[in-house]
Amino acid sequence: MNRKELVDHIAEDADITKKEADAALKAILEGITTTLADGDDVTLVDFGTFKITHRAAREGRNPKTGEVLQIAASKSPTFKAGKKLKEVLNP
Repeated sequence: MNRKELVDHIAEDADITKKEADAALKAILEGITTTLADGDDVTLVDFGTFKITHRAAREGRNPKTGEVLQIAASKSPTFKAGKKLKEVLNP
């Protein structure tokens, strides 16, 4: 499902216009993004939790040349499915 299909689904299920559904989806995604950028977790009960994991700086190798490279520390978003979502996926 892509964004357009999701907007169509939201509009149909919530009985709102596609424009309103798109605005709602945009607000949700911005809220999640902003909260994660601030270093907080986002927990949607029964759905799951979005968190930021920290990766330490490390050495890596260029597979083509074998040259040693320094890989910078970074943050990566993760998602852990909630109990109800897991139950739906694994009946």
